[in-house]
Amino acid sequence: MGSGAGERGWAERRPVLFPFLLSLFCLALSEQIRYRIPEEMPEGSVVGNLAKDLRLSVHELPTRKLRVSSEKPYFTVSSESGELLVSSRLDREQICGKKPACALEFEAVAENPLNFYHVSVEIEDVNDHTPKFMQNSFELQISESTKPGARFILGSAHDADIGTNSLQNYQLSPDDHFSLVIKEKFDGSKYPELVLKTPLDREEQTSYHLTLMALDFGDPPLSSTAQIQVLVTDANDNPPVFSQELYRVELPENVLPGTTVLRVMATDQDEGVNAEITFSFTEAGQITQFDLNSNTGEITLLNALDFEEVKEYSIVLEAKDGGGMIAQCTVEIEVLDINDNVPEVIFQSLPDLIMEDTKLGTHIALLKIRDKDSGHNGEVICKLEGDVPFKILNTSRNTYKLVTGGVLDREQTPEYNITITATDRGKPPLSSSSSITLHIGDVNDNMPVFERASYVVHVAENNPPGTSITQVRALDPDLGLNGHVSYSIVASDLEPRALSSYVSVSARSGVVFAQRAFDHEQLRAFELTLQARDHGSPALSANVSLRVLVGDRNDNAPRVLYPALGPDGSALFDTVPRAAQPGYLVTKVVAVDADSGHNAWLSYHVLQASEPGLFSVGLRTGEVRTARALGDRDAARQRLLVAVRDGGQPPLSATATLLLVFADSLQEALPDLSDHSEPTDPQAELQFYLVVALALISVLFLLAVILAVALHLRRSSSPAAWGCFQPGVCVKSGPVVPPNYSEGTLPYSYNLCVAHTGKTEFNFLKCNEQLSSGQDILCGDSSGALFPLCNSSESTSHQVSFL
Repeated sequence: MGSGAGERGWAERRPVLFPFLLSLFCLALSEQIRYRIPEEMPEGSVVGNLAKDLRLSVHELPTRKLRVSSEKPYFTVSSESGELLVSSRLDREQICGKKPACALEFEAVAENPLNFYHVSVEIEDVNDHTPKFMQNSFELQISESTKPGARFILGSAHDADIGTNSLQNYQLSPDDHFSLVIKEKFDGSKYPELVLKTPLDREEQTSYHLTLMALDFGDPPLSSTAQIQVLVTDANDNPPVFSQELYRVELPENVLPGTTVLRVMATDQDEGVNAEITFSFTEAGQITQFDLNSNTGEITLLNALDFEEVKEYSIVLEAKDGGGMIAQCTVEIEVLDINDNVPEVIFQSLPDLIMEDTKLGTHIALLKIRDKDSGHNGEVICKLEGDVPFKILNTSRNTYKLVTGGVLDREQTPEYNITITATDRGKPPLSSSSSITLHIGDVNDNMPVFERASYVVHVAENNPPGTSITQVRALDPDLGLNGHVSYSIVASDLEPRALSSYVSVSARSGVVFAQRAFDHEQLRAFELTLQARDHGSPALSANVSLRVLVGDRNDNAPRVLYPALGPDGSALFDTVPRAAQPGYLVTKVVAVDADSGHNAWLSYHVLQASEPGLFSVGLRTGEVRTARALGDRDAARQRLLVAVRDGGQPPLSATATLLLVFADSLQEALPDLSDHSEPTDPQAELQFYLVVALALISVLFLLAVILAVALHLRRSSSPAAWGCFQPGVCVKSGPVVPPNYSEGTLPYSYNLCVAHTGKTEFNFLKCNEQLSSGQDILCGDSSGALFPLCNSSESTSHQVSFL
């Protein structure tokens, strides 16, 4: 009935109380936002618009993630409107007990950026508890000899509400012999005393039935009743008397059970049974912390005290003599606080990751320090242990922020073990530590680094296409995509169009592949610029140079440039004066090798000779000289087969066939050009003469052609056309030796100049470099005859010019 009246009272007063709900928004983080609401509000009731009081718009709520940080979920924040809502029952008496002011303090946390706000919700009392007596009836024995004015303490009622809603008054049903007096205890609670107004006469009336009512001043007021039965006994003239009406004792909370608290004293002037006093608790069922010796009045401690639970005890003792007369006194026991609670560190809103580029002073976590002790015992000092790039800031009482205090580098320290120690100011002080692990998130702040400053790779030519020639590797200490490296070719000294046909690089592994078979004679070396790029945002990259050196293989045989073969594939001839002395330079075999190094070192050897020992060949120069003078028995026509070998392994070779004719002039040498030197019959002799005649006719025709060409070129205005007949000048009809032969065997390059006149060819070799002493220059005519341009009387050749 009382509870229903309280609910109806709140329903009637709701329109009046809501105008008093207010919120104070504070610009400083250390100030509180305050609200005031009545208790027992239904779940989902609006306390106030927290987002509006924090000056947060509704559009910011999804990103700021406004929420309540509290140990007990009394309130929640609407994610749509930002209103602070009641989420569980608010029973003021259960939360704060008899405290005059009841407020729930908590923090509202907002993210992006992280911040928190102190919120205080004051819970107003509602008259929802009816005053209740511990017993439904009381029995008093009063002697008929009791004088008017005697007082008897009655059982008090208890009301969990406070203020005007708490127990305020007692009322006694009307009676001629008794009245009621209201007394107040040390803690402010009220209790009734029954006062005898007129003397009692047991012979007239042996008992009285009274009704005691306890009521509060709530709106509407609530009340309860108890029945009092007064039994009139025979006279016992003197009641017991306590030495003190009020006893006060202070006990530290660490007093051991069994300790004597105090001893009450009471006396009775009567004698005999009426003077025998026994002590008892008036509310024995409620006293569990102490024990009372009924004979001595000694109070001892039964269970350990806890200042944090109960700070004060108020006990009513009763002394009764043998005649039934009683006296009462009050014992007030105050519990003193001892530093027996270790401070606690409670972390709130702890992040999963802290990015390594977080700025200094950024809020990382919110933590609270809790100590159940009071006074200095409950004052706590908080500090951060170790050398870490973080620090803590005290924002309000027992509330701290953990912020960044230094530069973070995930590559050096991927995580930090943070230990925070809280120490109170008690004597001796108590402390506790709490540790957390903060993981550092990766940021793409490291570019890839190659293992080498530059790369040089040697690749032998004629390699199979698709062969791996090397592998480059770059390291990136970042994580995930920030450390995932891919490779590419960004520059080269090759033609851009041809680059992809030469080399490629694997984007994942950095392996460089040859896309084709390299040729040392065409490409000796080339350089690439490789790039390693990570997949971060933005991506970071690094470049490195790769020089590829193409090594030579002995894959080119020597090529004989001179003597050249005739148009029909036959060997040409050279003439040697009959008076040639030993060492006479007959001709020179000129050969080149497109390879390099040892593979291009040429040596010359005589394979076959018509007359062994007549000629010698320079091992390195290829010069063919007479080894001795021509003898009478020596044939006028000699055939010499010269082999040219390179220095490769295995060596490659080529051969050159020399046809040498000993004669002092061309006419003299013509008879020796026949395939048969001596006719064996007239028919052969006739053929020999026909050949000679044909040769003479050819010579005459050739001279005529030469004369005609010379006259024609003389009348021509082109110096180039005439230059082939000028001293020291030769018309170039195209290079006979490929350009790459300049890097082969020959110390200088040759150009072959050809002038066409009918069917006759004149072949000339022109030296591109200035000749030094001892070098030979040879030219050939259409028949392949080679004439050494040196005097027959000189043993060594000298520099000459060719026509």
